[in-house]
Amino acid sequence: MHFQYSAYDSHGTKLESEIEAENEALAKAKLKSKGLVLVSISELKKAASNQSLLKNSKKISLQSLEFITSELAILLKSGVRLDKGLDILKKGASTPATANLLDKISGNIKSGKSISDSFAEFDDVFDALYINMIKLGEASGELELVFSRLSSDLKFRRNLQSKIIQSMTYPSVILFVCIGCILFVFNYIVPQMSSIFDRAEELPIYTRLLLSTSDWFIDYQWYLAASIALFFVAIIQGMKNDKFKRRLNAFGLKLPLVGKAIILVERIRFNSSMAMMLTSGVSLVEALKLSSSNIKNIEIQSVVKIASNKIKQGGILSDALKATPLFTEFNISLIEVGEESGELVPVFDEIADRSRQDFESWTDTLTSMIEPILILVMGAIVGSVVVVMLLSIVSTNDVGL
Repeated sequence: MHFQYSAYDSHGTKLESEIEAENEALAKAKLKSKGLVLVSISELKKAASNQSLLKNSKKISLQSLEFITSELAILLKSGVRLDKGLDILKKGASTPATANLLDKISGNIKSGKSISDSFAEFDDVFDALYINMIKLGEASGELELVFSRLSSDLKFRRNLQSKIIQSMTYPSVILFVCIGCILFVFNYIVPQMSSIFDRAEELPIYTRLLLSTSDWFIDYQWYLAASIALFFVAIIQGMKNDKFKRRLNAFGLKLPLVGKAIILVERIRFNSSMAMMLTSGVSLVEALKLSSSNIKNIEIQSVVKIASNKIKQGGILSDALKATPLFTEFNISLIEVGEESGELVPVFDEIADRSRQDFESWTDTLTSMIEPILILVMGAIVGSVVVVMLLSIVSTNDVGL
């Protein structure tokens, strides 16, 4: 039987997890033996148990995952057993979801499950690359080295994620300010000044157009907002459909600026994964297979998987990768050199570093372009409204004279 419980440990950390026991009394006894202060406990059906674990594991952020991995590498290097290390990290977990995850993995290991199987149970948190690296470390007895490399890879991915968010934050703020100014002008400024023209028998066409636009915003802006919200909801729901997601990914690659950014990000992901896998002793074919699954864009992922199958059938690496959109001619020439020398790891590292530099340059260029464009658009709209209002006032006064 499975029981869901809520309890506090000796450090005051609240834990919300599950425990398996023959009955509720034994479950309470087990929790007491662990030094936990029980708050509540209830029986949980197996289906609900799996759903609860899945719900909790999805709350693990990339930052938390990188922290767990790096700390495990340090603890293992210091001679601490993995299950003991998980218990130590659980006590200082920043969120209940993280503590629950560590508690479950530790419990699996203590019950006799292999380390890789214990982590693989949470495949929504730990991807195939992560699990296979653990299997490799488990077989070779070098888990501390594996966790250290995984930590470096996760840190690299977290920095990349931060760079993407940072590159989009400033333009987004400018865009929202621009939209806010436009809404303010048409909802408050123009209606306040429209009373000036109430007695005018005939208004210039530009004045009528301005007033009509303001009326339209007042009457239909909530419908417009709802339509935009529904559009984004439809996109999010559509992403759950593989066919729709593939089409959207393919469309993104065709966009002038966005397509280049997508290719750069996927190139960084793929090459950094390849370098890590090959450094750890994974075969080229297996490294290609696992690294291709690290690619998020389905269109690019499919092409890379085809290249991976060509290598599996005895093809040349540089020729196979040349058919993918991930690599430039210069990148391919570097891979050819790496093939001839038998040193592919530094080549993939070099491509990943160069791509990261290119991506940073792209984000800086995009930010510097979007800022003045949005400011000019906002200034043009607000300035046009001011000019039209002044011209309208002058024309009204001329008529009155």
